Amino acid sequence: MFDSIAKDYDSLNHIMSLSIDKIWRKKAIRKIKDAGDSPRVLDVACGTGDFSIAIAKAIGNGKVIGVDISKEMLEVMRRKVLKNNLECIISQEVGDGEDLRFPEDSFDRVVNAFGIRNFEDRDKGLKEALRVLKPGGRLVILELSRPQNRIIRWFYDLYFLNILPKIGGKVSGDKKAYMYLPASVKAFPGKKEFMEQMREAGFANITHRALTFGICRMYCGDKIV
Repeated sequence: MFDSIAKDYDSLNHIMSLSIDKIWRKKAIRKIKDAGDSPRVLDVACGTGDFSIAIAKAIGNGKVIGVDISKEMLEVMRRKVLKNNLECIISQEVGDGEDLRFPEDSFDRVVNAFGIRNFEDRDKGLKEALRVLKPGGRLVILELSRPQNRIIRWFYDLYFLNILPKIGGKVSGDKKAYMYLPASVKAFPGKKEFMEQMREAGFANITHRALTFGICRMYCGDKIV
């Protein structure tokens, strides 16, 4: 599914979010760039690489590795990395967030932007993120959610359930992919449930922040041992 929409993914994302997704990433980067000099960052479910590129520009050095199961998404990312002259900092590879190839204690930060809801086994994905983090490292997650305010949620549902699939389907030619998006957001657990899931996976110092009326949520958790 993600292979089929890769070429239109960026333009549709920015159009349909009014580019607010860029602001969300900037807020998350504040939790990433405090990792010290030359940090190693793993971007799980990196997609077309927007977050990896923003992180690389923010940290200035170090290493960012993007992992995704979609080859077509990674091909778009590869072209963007070359265009930004960041190939010395960023690399990308096909990989499964539930079965990472990296050894324990490999990264200062692990990030996941708008991909954790697509995991078949979310518990396994969280435990893999914890495993590859160094002690003192941090997991930073951005994910879409339904606003809690009833009025805002009504407009949100109207847009996501009725308008977005039509726009996305017309532009990309894959309406099912953009019907999947609101369905996957609706099925994702609430903030308390997901924070508990992070805690059960082994993370500590777990925090949550609602962004843009709760349309997006940022979760952070540390590896302390």
